[in-house]
Amino acid sequence: MNEEAARLFAAALAIGIGGLGPGLGIGILASKAMEAIGRNPEAAGKVQVSMLIAMGFTEAIAIYALVIALIIKFV
Repeated sequence: MNEEAARLFAAALAIGIGGLGPGLGIGILASKAMEAIGRNPEAAGKVQVSMLIAMGFTEAIAIYALVIALIIKFV
């Protein structure tokens, strides 16, 4: 395997694994938020704000993985 193929494989692996975790995390987070809103509709505002903040932090991990993959590929 030459160097270019190894870099492409490493970049694909970085974004693949780096996107899997946040994807599962956001899915579980949204599921639990919907359960909480279903059980206590009066708290929907607080739950939504907390959910959106947590989704932002979770999505940041995927963006970091993308940056690492781009660094591996182009640098």
